[in-house]
Formats: sequence, structure tokens, C-alpha cells
Amino acid sequence: MPKFLFRVFGVALFLSGMLWTLQGLGLVMWPAESFMLGEREWAGYGLIAAAVGILLLWLTRRRGPRD
Repeated sequence: MPKFLFRVFGVALFLSGMLWTLQGLGLVMWPAESFMLGEREWAGYGLIAAAVGILLLWLTRRRGPRD
């Protein structure tokens, strides 16, 4: 069960990180009242969050039987 929760958290972290990155770069201007829009600092934070999400997914990947 914890592996499943880490995978869900990894996906959520990756998706939210990508949204932060796109908002920070000014490519996604939604929601209009967001303080992250056009702020390059948030693009960096988003890339870090997305990378951590990918790392969680990689650490919890399913492995086949070893020979």
C-alpha cells in the first residue's frame, strides 16, 4: 500500500510541478489571480518538484523477476 501512495504522490507532484513551470514561464496564464504567473523563480521550483515526482515514480517502479 505505501508503494501505491508514493506513486500517486509522485504523479501529483510531477503534474503540479509542470503546471508551476508553465505558469512561471508565462505559457499558462491560469488562474488569472495566481502570484506565480510570469515569475521565473516558480519555473525553477516547478522543475524541482517535477524532478522529485519522477524520482518517486522511478523508485517505486515495478521490477520483473530476476534471473
